[in-house]
Formats: sequence, C-alpha cells, structure tokens
Amino acid sequence: MPQTGPDLRDLVDRVARWSRRALAVAAVVAVVALAVCYWWFHPALNPGSPQVWTWACGICAVALAALSVAAARSSAHARALRRLMAVPGAVIVAFLLGLLLSQPFVPGNAERYASVLTTTDGVFAEDIEEVDYSEVPVIDRDSAVLLGNRAMGSIPEYVSQFEIADTYSQINYQGRPVRVSPLVYADFFKWLANREQGIPAYVLVDMVTQEAEVVRLESPIRYSDSEPLARNVDRYVQLSYPTYLFDQKSFELDESGTPWWVYPVQSKTIGLFGGTTIARVVLVNACTGETADYAVGECPTWVDRAYPSDLLIEQYNWSGAYSGGWLNSWLGQEGVVRTTPGTNGQLGYNYLAQGEDIYLYTGVTSVTADDSSVGFILVNQRTGESHFYSVAGATEASAMASAEGQLQNLRYTATYPLLLNVAGQPTYFVSLKDDAGLVKMFAMVNIEQYQSVATGATVEECQEAYLALLAADGLLSEGEAAEASGTVEVSGEVATIAQAVVDGNSHFYVTLAGDESGAIYDFALPGLLEIVTYQPGDAIAFRCAEKNEAAAAVTVTELL
Repeated sequence: MPQTGPDLRDLVDRVARWSRRALAVAAVVAVVALAVCYWWFHPALNPGSPQVWTWACGICAVALAALSVAAARSSAHARALRRLMAVPGAVIVAFLLGLLLSQPFVPGNAERYASVLTTTDGVFAEDIEEVDYSEVPVIDRDSAVLLGNRAMGSIPEYVSQFEIADTYSQINYQGRPVRVSPLVYADFFKWLANREQGIPAYVLVDMVTQEAEVVRLESPIRYSDSEPLARNVDRYVQLSYPTYLFDQKSFELDESGTPWWVYPVQSKTIGLFGGTTIARVVLVNACTGETADYAVGECPTWVDRAYPSDLLIEQYNWSGAYSGGWLNSWLGQEGVVRTTPGTNGQLGYNYLAQGEDIYLYTGVTSVTADDSSVGFILVNQRTGESHFYSVAGATEASAMASAEGQLQNLRYTATYPLLLNVAGQPTYFVSLKDDAGLVKMFAMVNIEQYQSVATGATVEECQEAYLALLAADGLLSEGEAAEASGTVEVSGEVATIAQAVVDGNSHFYVTLAGDESGAIYDFALPGLLEIVTYQPGDAIAFRCAEKNEAAAAVTVTELL
C-alpha cells in the first residue's frame, strides 16, 4: 500500500532532524579542525601575510563554487544565493587589489620602494677602522660547520642523541667574531628520550683562531626548531604574538652566554605585501621561554641581527633600481645599480665586525656590467643604518678568481671576500681552502687594482707581502708600509732551533742568545724556507710581529 500523508510527513521530519544534527556535528568538527590547523600551522593573523590570504582565497573559491552549484539547482533561492556570493567574491577582489597596489609600476610606488632603505655616502678611510689582524675572521660558514662537527665528535654522549643545527649565526660575542649554533634532537625518538632534560649545549666557533667548542649550559635549551609540539620556538612565539609577521630568525648569545632567538617583525609599507621593513624585534630566551618585545631602535646592543641579510640586499636593490622611477629601471636604466651576485646563483655578501655591531657588506655594480663594481655598501644589521662607499674596482668574484690564479697549481678554492681597511686601502681578504675544506693560505687583493694580489701561509705573512706590494706599486710609501705592518726588526745569534708540524704545516721555532724576553720566534714554511739553513751560533736578522705576552710565539714575517 502507498504511504499515507502522515507517514510521509513523519519521514520528512525525521530526515530534517537528522540533517540538523549532521550540520551541527559538521560545524563542530569544522571548528575543531580549523583550530587544530591554526595551532599546527600558526599563520600570522596579519593582512600582510601571504599565507593567510592563500587560505582565505582558497576557502572563498570553494564557497563560490558551492554557492554557484546550489543556485543552479534551486531556482527558488537562486537570488539569495547569488547575493551571498558577493562576500567571498569581495575577499578575492580585496586580495587582488592589495596585490596590485603593492607593485612598483603603480604611480608613486617606485619612489616609495627607493626610500625604504636610506643610504648615505661615507668615507672609507674614516668610517672603517684599520684592520686588527688579531680579529680578522679567517674561515667562512662552511669551514665553521666542519670545525663544529669535529668538536661535536669529541663528546660521544652528545653525538648519540643530538646533532648540530644548520643555523651557524655570525655574531660579535665578547668582542670576537664567532658563529653559534644550537644542538637539536637527532630524531623523533631521541626527542622522546631527552625532551624532559632539554638540549644541553650549543656550538661556538671562533672565526679568528678556528677553535670550536661545545658550550654546556647550566639551564638547557627547551625552545628550539627541533621541538615538534608546544615548545617549537616558531609556534611558541607566533602564538604569543598572533598578529606579528615574523621574518627570518637568528640564534644569538647575550654577553653572559645565554642563548636567545631573535625574531624580526615585518612591516609592510606599500600595498598589502610591498615595501617590507623591520618595525620591531621579539627576543625569546631559548632556555626559559621568556619573551621581550622591542621597537627596532630600542633593542639591546648585544643583538646583532635585527635586519635579516636577504632583506637588506632586497631593500638596497629597490633603491638601486627605482631611484630614477619605474620606467627608468626598465628602459633608460640611467644610474641603475644592484648588489653584486655571489657564486652558484646565491646572493653575494659577507659580514664586517665594527665595535659592538655586525655590518653586512656587499659590492655594488651597474646592471649593465658584472665584472666591475662602482662601490660597496655597509649596513648595520641592528639599526639598519646604511652607507655607500664609492670605490671603483673589482667585484668579489673577480677578486676570488685573482686569488685562486695566484696559486692555481695548488687548486685551492677561495672563500667569499671579507672587506678590510689596510693602511687606508680598501682590500679584499680571502681564505684559500683545499679539497677537504681546510684553510691553507690567505690572499689580499686591492679592490681598485685587483691585479695586486699577495698571498701567505699566515695572515701576518700575507699582510707583509701585501704591504710590500702596495709600496712597490706606489700606493703606499715605504714609511707608510712599515708603519702599517706593525712589525719590528730583530737580530742576534741563534741559541736554539727546533722543528714542529702544526695543522699539517712545518714551523721552525728559534730562540736568541742573550734575549732577556725569552721570546720564541715562529718561522713558517714554505714562506720562510731559508730558515732550514741556520744552525745554533749563526747570526740572524728578521722582521716579526711586535711581541705580545699573551702569544706563545712571535710570528716572523721576513728574513733579512
């Protein structure tokens, strides 16, 4: 028999009640899923966040599709459904409009991009301190990684549970240029076994002495990248400051050796996504989770990297490209410059320690010429203060090629140059590494005359050869070269002579008869090969570094 009217109405009512319950359950599940996704992915709740807009536009696209299908199937509610489509449509239009207003071709935007980073002209010899060779970093990041791994290998109880993070931030620590990196849990199961105790140490590599140590902490690191849950430092700081749009963080030490995470906070100054700069800095104590929020101009002086390197390069390239307007950046290109590129498609820059701060250094070249530079910039990574120095000469890549060419038979590889002030001369300093990544020799290349290249087995030997080269080329007088070398002449009678091998290199150690200072003089081979002909009792004269009570031996730079 066919269903009666009341029976059909009961079935419809039951389906309606079931649908309402299903919708309620679906709504609860959706809210929980959204909350879990927010906690796990922790996007910045900021209109300048591309991640938030990606999510919003994706949801709106799905909503538009669903409303379109519903409107097509229900003619009775089609008008209302089409009106609802205006909401997700408006969100997508707002995104596209904000994206458009961020572009440099929009009238007025090119000038705004050009002024994000204010760069003033500087005087190299006045602004850049003359080099102190006891503070010159002689290794690059790759070498620091090798040294850190060696130091880690000496502590077997750590090796089995932890690895070294890939961070290796370069900072000024207690007046020394160093690279630091925290340990991380080796894998998920090591995290399970050690999470209660935390991470016990970090690695510190002295870039001058090439000494690496694993620094044990009284209070372990509990907030790090290797924490997968609530103590994951990115999740922790983003949920603590949900509206902040964070840039690339760095791992730093305060002057007492306490590890901190430094989070720059972005500010978008052009449209929704353009004109990125740094407005604030959030510090996170890696051990306790304590946070501190500072305006960028008020952060503590021990902080070295408030402005990320890649952002500073991008900001300067904006000013180099758009200072003459957007059309000029494409057509006439009058006065258009950019930072010099690095090797293997990477950005080209290095760091210079000055006082308490770290400065980003990179060369500047015309967009139409890659083999010569028009000058270079130094940007304070804590304050964002930027200076341009007009010094025409070789690019960093050309200097690296010149240094490698001096010793091409040894097939050494040059590190990215470091900028030095040597007797008022802007100079590239390059370390030369063998196939194992170990630093074997050093080179100095004059920026303005990059055919002037000097090499040496030690920094002091390289310096002496470079100053002699500058004097021979007429860039310095003999007196200026002698004054800049910081060396003294010593003569006497050989009392003792002994040979030793240090880091794979031969050294002869000499004492002089009647020398009340008791100094030991270090003759490094192969640069001072003539020392092998001397015996006790022979008269000898040489030039060496000034005696330093803290040094075990006095480095000899030249036999006379």
